[in-house]
Formats: sequence, C-alpha cells, structure tokens
Amino acid sequence: MPPSSPAAPPVPATVLDAAPVVLPAPGRGTDLRVRVSAPATGDRLPVIVFSHGFGQSMNGYAPLADHWAAEGFVVLRPTHLDSRTLGLTADDPRTPHIWRHRVTDLTRVLDGLDVLEAALPGLGGRVDRGRIAVAGHSWGAQTASTLLGARVLDADGVPGEDLSDARVTAGVLLALTGLGDSLSPFAAEHFPFMRPSFAAMTAPALVVAGDRDDSPLSTRGPDWFTDAYTHSPGSKSLLTLYGAEHSLGGVSGYEAAETTDEDPARVGLLQRLTTAYLRAVLGDATGWQTAAAALAGDPHPLGGLRSKE
Repeated sequence: MPPSSPAAPPVPATVLDAAPVVLPAPGRGTDLRVRVSAPATGDRLPVIVFSHGFGQSMNGYAPLADHWAAEGFVVLRPTHLDSRTLGLTADDPRTPHIWRHRVTDLTRVLDGLDVLEAALPGLGGRVDRGRIAVAGHSWGAQTASTLLGARVLDADGVPGEDLSDARVTAGVLLALTGLGDSLSPFAAEHFPFMRPSFAAMTAPALVVAGDRDDSPLSTRGPDWFTDAYTHSPGSKSLLTLYGAEHSLGGVSGYEAAETTDEDPARVGLLQRLTTAYLRAVLGDATGWQTAAAALAGDPHPLGGLRSKE
C-alpha cells in the first residue's frame, strides 16, 4: 500500500467582529469602547483580553488578534484613555492616573462579558468563562501583568495594591518593561508607575522580548525586557526574538508607522508560538511542546526559548 498522505493543517475559521461595543464606565470620563473578535464557529471558546500599547486603540494589533480569533479564541480589545483616538491632553486630570485606569479597563471588560458576548451575533453561549488569558504589548503588557500578580512599587519601594484577578489563568506579555531601578531620568520623572515588582506574579506567562529592543526608558540594554521572566516565580517561558526591536516585527498592525523592524516571518513565529502557548495553558492541546521543539530544531531560528517551573 502507498504511504498515507500527511494530514492537512486545519483551516482557520472565518472571523467575525463587533465594534465599538460600549461599556458604561462611571468615573472614567469616557465610556469604554471594546472590539470583539471571534470565530464564526466552535464552542467552549477561550478568551483573550488584550491591552494595546501607548496611543493605540481597539483597532490595533490585527496581526495577532485576527490570528487568535481565527484559531478559536474570543479576543477582546478595549481602547484605553491614552489612545490617540481620544486625544487626552497632558493637563487632563486623568492623565497621571492612566496606568490605573488601564487596569480597571481590563477588569471592566471581564465584568462586562455578558454584554460583549451578546454584541456579536451568534456568539452567545459559545464562550468558556473558565478559560481566560490576558495579553498586551509594551505599556499594555505592564497593564496585563498586574492582573497576573505584578504590583507597582511606591517611591519607598513598597508594593502597592494587589490588582490580580482570579478569573485570569495566564498571560502573554510582549515587550514588557523591566524593573524600575534602571529607569532613565526622563522615565523616572514622567512615568513613576513604571516600577514593577514581579515577585508575586505567580500565574503562568509567556514573556516575549526582542534582542535589539534598546529602550530610551532604561539605562540597560534589551535584557531589561526579560525581567518579568527572571524575577517572577512560577511557570514562565521566555521567547527572545533575534533581530527584533520594540514592535517585534510588526505586531501592532500591518504597515504601522511605528514598526521599525518589519518582518512577516517574525510575526508569523509569534502567531504560532503564542497560539500554541495559550492553548496549552488554557487546557486545550499539547501543541506547545511541539512548537517549542520545532523552534529548537530549526537550523536558522528566528528566536530562542527558555522555560522554568
């Protein structure tokens, strides 16, 4: 008998979108707008709540959000107050507290799951509320990390309020800023909240860093973006992307002006590995080990992977 043909890869699902879905936000000054993306078919769909980077909005990060939705996730993208679409000024009284509003935005999304689910026709009853992850890029990664247990240190180095959320199982943290002991003078003056402690961030997370992400916010080099992996307990993985700058090849959007290291192959690797990781930590499949082994066995890898328990 002739050998059987290898199985064809699964065909990604058609993605449906609803936006803007508006959640009332008392005390915020502006109601919270959210984009809901989900596959047209499938049941028991896990949830990813995604926090965008500075200035972006619910319309950003399509390379990741659309991919995750096509692969069977419900992706929820709120627009934070720092979005360029809202135009807050530096003298707005909310501006110094945007980092805290950002965290509340994510918990408000979780509180509003009934409304968000109902906003997309056909999604009702297909969402698995017991499998929720958070993800974010840059400032969004810091925002997401607080729901996993990271805390902001005050001026005396004392950890602030615990903002972790028991509804969240795991996270993907892309280009997450590191410890505050090496902030540049500009960052120390303008971003006092950028002093995280990862000591209580026990939830599983995939930390992604670019080895050419040399930030003006830190006096250290690109390894600053690996601190969440190095200084947090529990199960963590670190993906270091070779040649990647802060946009990690273009995760914030296709042809985005802020992407200085555009690389579709790098973004493709991120799509595959983040999907495999999220499926594994949310209890759906064992493809993470396969994806990690494929990267390790690649003669010309685009990145390197480390893990710890």
